[in-house]
Order: sequence, then structure tokens, then C-alpha cells
Amino acid sequence: MIKLLAGAGIASWLCFTPASVNAFAPDLPFYKKSPIATKVSGVVKDAKGDPLPGISVLVKDTQRGTTTDGSGSFSIDVNEGETLVFSATGYAAQEVKVGTQTTLAITMQNQNASLDEVVVVGYGKQKRGEVTSAVATVKQENFTKGFARDAGQLIQGKVAGVAVTSASGDPNATTQISLRGTSTLMASQQPLILIDGIPGAINTVAPEDIEAIDVLKDGSAAAIYGTRGTNGVILITTKKRGSRASSVTYEGQVNVQTIARKMKFLDAAGYRRGIQEGVFPANFDKGTSTDWLDVVSRDPVSQTHNLSIQGGSATTNYVASLNVRQWQGFFKRSENEQLIGRADLNHIMFDGKLKMNFNVIGRNRNYFAAPNYSYIYRQAIIRNPTDSVYNYAGFYREDPNGYNYDNPLRPIEEVDGETTVNEMRYNANVVFTPIKNLNVKLLLSTVKLTSLTGYAENNKHRASETSRRTGYASRGTDYSRDNLLELTGDYTRSFNLHRITLLGGYSWQSVTAEGFGAANSNFPTDLYSYNRLQSGDALLLQNNTVNMSSYKNNHKLIGFFTRANYVYDDKYMLMVSIRHEGSSKFGENYKWGNFPAASIGWRINRENFMQNASFINDLKLRGGIGITGTVPSDPYMSLISMNYNSTNRFLYNGQWIQPIEPVRNPNPDLRWEKKTEYNIGLDFAIWKNRISGSIDLYQRRTRDMLYNFPVPVPPNLNGSTMANAGEMKNQGIEVLINTQVYQTRDFEINSNITWSYNKNTLVSISSDERFKLANPFFDAGHTGEPIQLITHRVQVGQPIGNFYGYKSVDIDNAGKWIIEGVDGKPKPIADAKNEDKKILGNGVPKHTAGWNLGFRYKRLDLAVNMRGSFGYQILNFQRMYYENPTVKEYNMLESALDKVYGKTRLTSPLSYVSYYIEDGDHWKIDNVTLGYNFSTSKVKFIKAMRVYASALNLAVITGYKGLDPETGRLGMDPGNDNRDKYPTMRTFTLGLNLTF
Repeated sequence: MIKLLAGAGIASWLCFTPASVNAFAPDLPFYKKSPIATKVSGVVKDAKGDPLPGISVLVKDTQRGTTTDGSGSFSIDVNEGETLVFSATGYAAQEVKVGTQTTLAITMQNQNASLDEVVVVGYGKQKRGEVTSAVATVKQENFTKGFARDAGQLIQGKVAGVAVTSASGDPNATTQISLRGTSTLMASQQPLILIDGIPGAINTVAPEDIEAIDVLKDGSAAAIYGTRGTNGVILITTKKRGSRASSVTYEGQVNVQTIARKMKFLDAAGYRRGIQEGVFPANFDKGTSTDWLDVVSRDPVSQTHNLSIQGGSATTNYVASLNVRQWQGFFKRSENEQLIGRADLNHIMFDGKLKMNFNVIGRNRNYFAAPNYSYIYRQAIIRNPTDSVYNYAGFYREDPNGYNYDNPLRPIEEVDGETTVNEMRYNANVVFTPIKNLNVKLLLSTVKLTSLTGYAENNKHRASETSRRTGYASRGTDYSRDNLLELTGDYTRSFNLHRITLLGGYSWQSVTAEGFGAANSNFPTDLYSYNRLQSGDALLLQNNTVNMSSYKNNHKLIGFFTRANYVYDDKYMLMVSIRHEGSSKFGENYKWGNFPAASIGWRINRENFMQNASFINDLKLRGGIGITGTVPSDPYMSLISMNYNSTNRFLYNGQWIQPIEPVRNPNPDLRWEKKTEYNIGLDFAIWKNRISGSIDLYQRRTRDMLYNFPVPVPPNLNGSTMANAGEMKNQGIEVLINTQVYQTRDFEINSNITWSYNKNTLVSISSDERFKLANPFFDAGHTGEPIQLITHRVQVGQPIGNFYGYKSVDIDNAGKWIIEGVDGKPKPIADAKNEDKKILGNGVPKHTAGWNLGFRYKRLDLAVNMRGSFGYQILNFQRMYYENPTVKEYNMLESALDKVYGKTRLTSPLSYVSYYIEDGDHWKIDNVTLGYNFSTSKVKFIKAMRVYASALNLAVITGYKGLDPETGRLGMDPGNDNRDKYPTMRTFTLGLNLTF
């Protein structure tokens, strides 16, 4: 060896490459042969043969990797014997072991109902095949296409048991979300919404920035969130850098809107026919023809632009996006201008042992907040169509006839106002992996929300005339701060046929809210608008328009939680969890509560007796139980409160004294509403996953429901006390079926069907002898003036949402209502008594369904989303108020002149009777989107290009005569289609998506 070194030279030895060493000394005992690096390149395509950019190419068990470029090409250094892993969202991962080949051609297959698909669950992720709870996932590629006002519309009709309602056309409105029925009387009915683990709202993040939405539907899945999980949990995952290549993406759309449906009110010609027939007095003809709805409305044109940039390396990467919205509403000056910025930075160091993520979301929203558009809508539809907007002097024309009868244009043009909302969300999380499969995560976040509103009426405003004042202005601000700290650790261990995952964590949250408002009137000039309140003279005049108010509150939530998942042989699965949580909202005797959960799963298709059933890809039976809670909405409901009454001052010894009065009784036993939920489910996939889906049956029982009970004074200081005493039950079934109807390289059809049924029962209002109602019911909902009657009754043994009133069965020859009495016999409404009232229907749908179809022919695609609700009723307020020819002060519906029950015109005064309650069953062709994906293989700087046209709320099949059968479902008076509303809209969209 020494001679060899001397002969070859030390320098030559030091310059040997691994290859030369391998060739020179293959048999030396002290030398381990080094692997030879080979450059492997290739192209990745989809099943259609199109190149796929952004596919992750990673050397297995290393940090070395790359991504495919715009033409689907890649190049990477790989040692012989190593394995390349190709992966991307929406595609099944592939592994290729590298031998001597230097060129690869990879075809990625769509991932449909794959058991290895990762879904987000509470404080972690799981493979879908191992999930034992009721968890639904909707990925980006399956979102509703076209225009979406918020994240709710992305999953509308796509998740069984989740009702997403768009009941208003207001550009500032958000969707309403309810899950598995009503579970409370007074607490919130909205699900907990988390954006990347941080509490938020359904419109916090732009829909264009969302990667996936996971819904934790049952108690075993949601119990890990304790008192926040009763109404379900929606987990929104924003887009990350992940495996995608560096790119710039632009998504833009412009849309126009039209009112989806108009009620048929009398126009000027019809009004004059009514005058000829004696319906209206002759002097009601003002000599002109005016479409009042047209006067206060416009053809809204809106636009949305989203620009996102992503880049970096495998160790440091980022995503940044900017979303700009300029949305117009149907009514003049109604708008929503919004700017959302998001930045997400990821860094990996120490060979992947330390991962850091920093995320910032900033949202600024401005809108004209002055008019009450619901009231404006009412004034527009009831205004005399023969009247004019202005009088001969050029001022707004007003008519003294009628109560609350105003020119609808004045509240739009004689006011000034703006609301600005700013939200800043900062969060950072650090994941440390000291040893393999052990992850310790620290999450810190703060969310700050500020709103500032100004409102001013000029001295010519209608209210200035009627209240004898000169102008009015107000200013208000609200601020909230939500701080969150969570520390979690999880460990996964696999041995033989066993796999165990353990999770433990601590959560701390503190929420502070505060605000201030002031108002004044009698200003010397309109020039100040709402920017100089001190100039108003109302304070000197002791006018009741002067007011000041301010508030501040805080509540804290602390939780300790743990969860264990066990899988044996990929056949038997077990999950158990518990959360120990405390809230400052609870009474002194109940500061802490426990929220356990357990679920099991059995992969039946992996049993030996199923081996011959090769057409079954997955058959999993699962069952679970979980306890969740709901906290009171007010932070201080358990505490006694005494306040000064600033409005009832009295003069004593030359000084003005503010009396002290009790506001709230103490209740040291105030605690969480406790919901226990049982769920049994079956997941299935057959014929190579061509058909897949799930069936879930559930029963949820809420105990210790909150209600504000009347109590005697004395001994109590206040006449009511918030207490836990009620009980409610929900049970139902949910079905999901996904189908690949037909699939070839050039043509495919996919189908998604959802259906759910829910039965709700109020078991009791109070089970506590200290808190009782005189009757086993209470009333809810209201018709408003001038009818002034309740619309609903909440009664023990009945479901929430029952309409309660007189059942009309006929009219007499004079046109008066005949109702059904308590004995079942007809009687004149003039002789009606309170005991004659009865249940008239229910405003909550028993059945909801959705059918989503996807078609693709080569590069052309078509998506059709349909959904419907069945088995419920709607109280049509517009018919109740405007289908009555006796009310001559207002315009009326054309149907007001029709014969009732085929007999004669109605002569009864305005009444709430069952004649105006209609079946709400409907089927909506909700969204139709036609798109085309251009081939960009010959354009170097464009990776992808898509154009599309979309229609939202396109058509509805229903027998309902009102504006829209899709009404609000939350609260104790669902199904009330109020007369004062912002009509729903039909939206037509053109869009362009570009990736550079």
C-alpha cells in the first residue's frame, strides 16, 4: 500500500472520485462502496396525456426534491437504488425505484375516494381509511365553480347534513350554515370555523385562497374542541406552497346581477284599473307612471381579482396573495369593496427536524352603511305607481296617507355614511421533531378586528321634517382582540401490525371586545357630515337624539386535551379523546367541564371472508359517541350586575342623580349546554372506486340548555335569570354517493349526490324546579306592525319552527275569513279566541338534497350544481300584507284583486292566517359553469389558462309564490319570509384564470 501511494502520488490519491475508488479498491475490507449519483429526467402527464406542472418529485426519506416545470418536465440527481415519490393534491402518489434508467415517463391518476387521502381532523390529520368519525372533505377541485361570496358557497349542496343558505342578495351578507338541525334555544347555532387552526368567520379568507374545507359533523370528531364544538366544526385550509412549482397565478371575474324574482305588484295601468273598479279612490291617480323599484335600483356590475405568487425551495418557500373585490348591490349605493392580503412563509431546517410557518392575513372592507335597504325595498314596492319622484318644485314628493309611507329614494340620497372594517390576523407555528415520529407544535396567533362607522342625515331628510330637527349624525367604533396559544405534541409508533398515534395539548384563548358610540342632531350646516358631532345643538335643547355609549368585556377559555388512535392490521380502528376545559363565562360552581369522545372502525373488506368480493375496494363500519358543549353568549351572565340608569335622572338638592338598578341576577350554577351525540356510519367504495360514499345515522341530545327564565322579585333583584334547564333531541340520516359515471381519456362524467333527513324535538324547557315557565311553551317570531301577532310557538314535545295561528278554511259571502275552531268546526274570524289557534306548519326543512354533476370533453368542462329542500312551510309576509284589497293606502299585489277560494274578493282586514303559509319545497339549479382549459405547451411563460362562464341561482322549481323559497333557518322563527328584505339575485359571471 505504501509503495502504491508513493508511486501514484499523494495528490492523485486525494483527487480520486468515488467512482475511481470503487473501481480501484472494490475488495478492500475497510472501504464501503459509495452509491453512484445519476441524473434522472422525465415528463409527468395526466391521464389525458397533458403535462402536469407543479408535481412534487421527492427522493424518498430525504429532503432532496424538485417540482415539474410548465411542460411537466423534471431533472434530479438520484443514487442508484433510491426511490422517487411523485405526488400532488388530487392525484394518487406514485413511487418509482431508480435503477440504471435515466429517463422516466410518469402518468398520474386522479385520486378518487383513496384510502390514503389525507383529511384534516381536530389538531391533526388522518388518512381517510383510518377515520372513525363523521368527517366530510371537499377539495379545491370539487368546489362550486364561478362566483362565491364566501367559503360557504364553495361547499353548498356538497356535504350531507350541512345546510348552506343564501337568503339575501346584499353584497355584504354572508351565508348561513347549520348542521344537523337546531340544538339550542338561546346560544349560537353557527358552527365553529377555524382557518388554519385559528378561529375566524366564513368570509375571513377569500374563496380563491382556499385549498380544502373539512367538516367535523359528529360529536366524536368535534369533542376535541369542547364548548365550541356543539354545532360542528368547519376547518378551512388555505393554499400553501407545498409541492407546487414557483408560479404567479391570476384569477379574475366580472359578473352582472339581476333580481331573481319580482313579486307582481300593480303597475300604473293596473292601479288605474283598480281606481275604475272602486278599489282605490279616484284622487289616488297622480297622473304619472313610475316603476319605484327601478328608481331605487340599478344593474349591478361587480368584479373580483386575485393575484397569488408562490416560490422558494424545498426548505424555504412562500405564498403571497392579493384579493380585490368591488361588488355592487342591486340597490343604489349598496356595495362591498374589499381588499384581502395574505402571506404564508415556511422554513425547514436541521434536516427537517424544525419547521416554521408564519402567516398574515389582512382584510379591509368598506361599504355604504347609511340606508336600511330592507325598508327601502318595502317603500319601493308599496309606493303608488302613478305618483312621481319629485313635486313641481323639484323636491321629493311625499304622501301623508299611510303609516311609515316614505319616498324610497330619500333615504338613499339624503344621507352620508361609511363603514370601514379592518381585520389583521397574525399567526406563527413551530413544529419540532426531535426524534422520528414525534412532533411538538407551538401555535401563537392574534386577531384584531376594528370597525368604524359614520352616519349623517342632512337637514332636508324626511326624519328631519317629521322630528323637527336639522340634521342628525352618529359615529361609532368597535374593536376586538382574540389571542390564542396552543401547545400540542403527537407521536406515532408502528410495530408489527399495530399503529398508535398519541396527541396531547394545551389551549389558551383570551377575547376582548370594546366600543364607543355617540350621536347628535340640530347642526348649523350639513358640511360637517358625521365628522364634527360637537357642533350639534341637540344637547342644549335636551333632545333625545343625543346619546353616548361605550362598553368593554373579556372572556377566557383554557383547555387540556388528549387523543389516542389505534389501528390494527388496517382492519380495526379505535379513537378516544377527552378535553378538560374551563371558561370565565361559567358560574362559580361550574368553571370546568369534561368532554370525552370515542369511536371505532372496522374495515370489513379486509376480512378473509370478503376476499372473493374483489369489486369492493372499501367497506368500513364505524361508530362513535362524543360530548360537546356551548357557552353562554354574554361573558358575564353568571354574575350580578348593577348599572346606573342614565335615562331616568332626577333632580335632588340641585343635583342630577342617576338611579342604580339591577341588570342581572347572579347564577353560580351557570354552565355549558351539554350535547351527547351517537353516530353510526358506513363508508364504501366499489368497482375500483367508481362508486363511493357514506351513510350516517345519528342522534344528538342537548341537555342543560340555556333559557332566560322569569323569576319573582323579590327575593330576586331582576325579573329574569339565565339558567341551564332545557333538553332537545335531533336524530337523522345522511347519505353521500360519489360516482364516476363514465371515464375515458377524452370524456368523463362524475356525479355527487347528498341527501339528509333531520327530526327535531324539544324534550323540555326546564327540568329544574327553581326555573319554570307557567306553560310548557313560549312564543317567538312576530308579524310586525300593524298586524302585531306572534308567528311561532316553541312547545315541549314539538319541533322547533312550528307556525302557530288561526287555520283559515274559507271566506263567507261578505269576504270575511272563516277559520277552524278548537273543536274542528268552522267559525267566523270575528268570533275567534286564542284557544282556536293551532300549529299551521313548520319552517325547517325535513329533507335537504344536492346533486352535483361534472362533465369533461377533452379540454371543455361543464359543472352543474343543484340542490333542494323539502317538507317545510313558509309564511309569505308580502302576500299577508299586500294581497289584501282593503288596504288602500299602499300599492298591492295583482293577486289581491283575485277571488279567494274562488268566491269573492277579500274584505277582512290584515290578518295572520294559514292562507298565507305555503309549502316551501323547491329544487334549485343553483350553479352552472362552462369552462375551457387552453393548451399552453407551446407558450413558454404561461403554464395554464382557463376561461369560464357561470350562472348562479339560475333557476328554481317551486310552487312557492314569494321571492325565494330559501329562507333563514336559524333562530326560533325559521320560515318567516319577511316583507322587508334584500331580494336574492341571479348572477352571471365571466372569468379568467392564468398561471405563469
